[in-house]
Amino acid sequence: MTDFFQNGNITTLHNLSFRELQDLERELMDFSEKRPMSLLLPALYSELEGEAFPKIVRQLVDVPYLSEIVIGLDRADESQYRHALSYLKQLPQKPRVLWNDGPRLRAIDEQLQSIGLAPREAGKGRNVWYCLGYILSSGKSESIALHDCDIVTYERQLLARLIYPVANPQFNYEFCKGYYSRVANGRIHGRVCRLLVTPLLRALKKVFGHTDYLEYMDSFRYSLAGEFSFRRDAISDLRIPSDWGLEIGVLSEMHRNYALNRLCQVDIAHNYDHKHQDLSMSDDQGGLSKMSIDIAKALFRKLATQGIVFNNETFRTVKATYFRIALDLVETYRNDALINGLELDIHREEQAVELFARNIMKAGQTFLENPMETPFIPSWNRVGSAIPDIFSQLYRAVEEDMAEFQS
Repeated sequence: MTDFFQNGNITTLHNLSFRELQDLERELMDFSEKRPMSLLLPALYSELEGEAFPKIVRQLVDVPYLSEIVIGLDRADESQYRHALSYLKQLPQKPRVLWNDGPRLRAIDEQLQSIGLAPREAGKGRNVWYCLGYILSSGKSESIALHDCDIVTYERQLLARLIYPVANPQFNYEFCKGYYSRVANGRIHGRVCRLLVTPLLRALKKVFGHTDYLEYMDSFRYSLAGEFSFRRDAISDLRIPSDWGLEIGVLSEMHRNYALNRLCQVDIAHNYDHKHQDLSMSDDQGGLSKMSIDIAKALFRKLATQGIVFNNETFRTVKATYFRIALDLVETYRNDALINGLELDIHREEQAVELFARNIMKAGQTFLENPMETPFIPSWNRVGSAIPDIFSQLYRAVEEDMAEFQS
């Protein structure tokens, strides 16, 4: 779709010409001489046995411009780690695999736990954080891209477009967010972004009035995309949540650390599909239900740091305003689906809205009951100050694991 409209206050880089991949990669090869590039892949071992990850690996084999691929491997025992190393040997970029459950990295984690500087819970945020630490320790890259490992429609053009804005020496972007339409198999997906984040942001604007932060967040076309890229300089002072608020937390940190002209978003895929989470109507500790609570809490915490005062009455007002806006958007999405010949189940959409409305109240209550909660993982700058040799420890642990277990 040749859409050149600039919405909000974040630069949008569109896919106007469907440029040839070879042309993009030729430029990236030139850029790599000045700005070496890395790819970060946070993965569960189970994803190696799934449909998506093997396809991603087959695509990455032919990527010529990467200096390094760093894979964070979660939920793997020793035999599974060995298998991962053997399987990933096919990648010519000499990938480094962080065995997050191995004794060496666990020892580093325990050391950080003892002084209160380790991630508090397992998950994607923890995985990404340790991988970022390793990238800082290796010093092999100036530009880093990150994407998920469950993208069943993956093509390497996604990576090329994602990393291009932070790799091009003529651009001054420190951070780039990927976006795409969540349409696959004749249906509109992306319920949490469509039915929670967008209407909640607009409800917060209606209740509290204009704030630069809310305007900024509402400018992103797909704020929950797991694909983004950044310059090496952006890593050291980055504080990220370890829960489902990761994507919102990263955007919030970029807003805190950089002027808006150093940030952008880019269209990275015409067709995108990945593993779908269950709505979890009866379990707010799993699936999209937990995700919605974590995301709402992340937004409330950020607004509180900017002087917004919350109380029970405030959250009831936010919830009621959200509910009306979200139901109106359901009608909008229904019409968009019909004109495009797509399916959209009104009943399921409104069920999701009702669940998210309840979870906004749960998130608000948790926020009020735990005013001292600090879910952010400390920045690597702070960790390096507390333990000056942490980067050499981390680098050595990864290299020794690979040397010992790689057959």
